[in-house]
Amino acid sequence: MGRIMAIDYGTRRCGIAVTDPTQTIASALDTVPTKSIFEYLHHYTTKEEVALIIVGEPKRLNNTDSETTRMVHGFCRLLQTKFPAIPVRLFDERFTSKIASRSLLESGQSRKVRRDKGVLDRVSATILLQDYLTSIPFKE
Repeated sequence: MGRIMAIDYGTRRCGIAVTDPTQTIASALDTVPTKSIFEYLHHYTTKEEVALIIVGEPKRLNNTDSETTRMVHGFCRLLQTKFPAIPVRLFDERFTSKIASRSLLESGQSRKVRRDKGVLDRVSATILLQDYLTSIPFKE
């Protein structure tokens, strides 16, 4: 069974999280400059089996597309072209950045850590992945 990967796509950086091989626990993996994301993914997928990629879909509160939704959809099409053997799914990412920011604050992280956008992107990807794992039916 391969890992599930989540990508919190951004115009500058992408936060990445993965599950363990049993697809049970979500963990932050890395933050990668967007311009290097495909090179990073190629390197990672040659070392680890990835069964599914979840990409955060930005939506407004009223469930309409945000300004960045079109960019994310284009990224997903390119991702599917470059990695045709790995299914790609969009998953609602509303509030992940706010939850990530609050969780960093509540965990007692220093102001310097909380201001690091890379940390915030990784935590957001982890929350996205955990939300996805929670949404799928229980596997026995």
